[in-house]
Amino acid sequence: MSSRRAGTDGVRCMLMRGGTSKGAYFLAEDIPDQPTERDDLLLRIMGSPDPRQIDGIGGAHPLTSKVAVVSSSARRDADVDYLFLQVGVGEATVSDRQNCGNLLAGIGPFAVERGLARGFPVRIHMVNSGEVATATTPEPGVVVLEFAGTGGPLLPTGQVRDVVDGVDVTCADSGMPVVVVAAKDLGRTGYETIGELEADRDLLRRVTELRLAAGELMGLGDVATTTVPKVSLVASPRDGGMICTRTFIPVRVHESIGVLGAVSVARAVLLDGTVGHELAVLTPGQTRFDIEHPSGRLQVQVEPGGRTGVVRTARKLFDGIVFPREKL
Repeated sequence: MSSRRAGTDGVRCMLMRGGTSKGAYFLAEDIPDQPTERDDLLLRIMGSPDPRQIDGIGGAHPLTSKVAVVSSSARRDADVDYLFLQVGVGEATVSDRQNCGNLLAGIGPFAVERGLARGFPVRIHMVNSGEVATATTPEPGVVVLEFAGTGGPLLPTGQVRDVVDGVDVTCADSGMPVVVVAAKDLGRTGYETIGELEADRDLLRRVTELRLAAGELMGLGDVATTTVPKVSLVASPRDGGMICTRTFIPVRVHESIGVLGAVSVARAVLLDGTVGHELAVLTPGQTRFDIEHPSGRLQVQVEPGGRTGVVRTARKLFDGIVFPREKL
């Protein structure tokens, strides 16, 4: 392996905003194949572990400490493979146990610019889940993502409701494992600000307990060191949407809501008997739904049969060479 890939020499990198996240995009050929070496390099590039990520390009928040690794796909139904890696901020962790639908918005433009795809549409194999998404662009900077489904059950526990720590929850997975909880069942309105929620130590403790127990129920095992499942508090909409959400990722509160998390919530609350169904505003025959979140709304489309889609924006921030810090 060359010193360029394993040492402190520069690595080709594109920084992009995808939806409401920001991440570093790499060609697979430009970073090590071996996960231990790869993860060590990414930690040094992002500046982890450090709550400020001052010695790297991470933005000191889970939404800005993300990595996309892209390569040509050997699958007949895909043009590129996309591996998402969540890099810890204050912890030296790199996890592949979830997708990121926000960074997914940048994969099509990145693939075209790097020559992995001739143009749109771009069919993207999401390595983390096995799902395939198709990206199109109706106008510059706007990306429409359509999902065919993961092939796995929407309700991984087999139940529309489970009781965890005395609280009713619905465990859903439509590309992102999510635990749906009525905010009122935790003594909250569901309309609190991010600052109010993150300062609520008792609530954070309850959310953590729910997440750990639900992770076991969902077949995810011990999730203490991972960022999935997400916990999404739901309430009746206040701004003309389908449902109002506050999502923990897993302790910090999402500035909005993840793309695939929104799809999981929408598909869950559409089912009669699930947590949130009685809170949702639904119109017969409706297929497009606005999911309210702290900074606005995210529109998702859910077709009969489970096909889903979202509209996102993406923008290249810089393209060049990133220099990792030296190994300790």
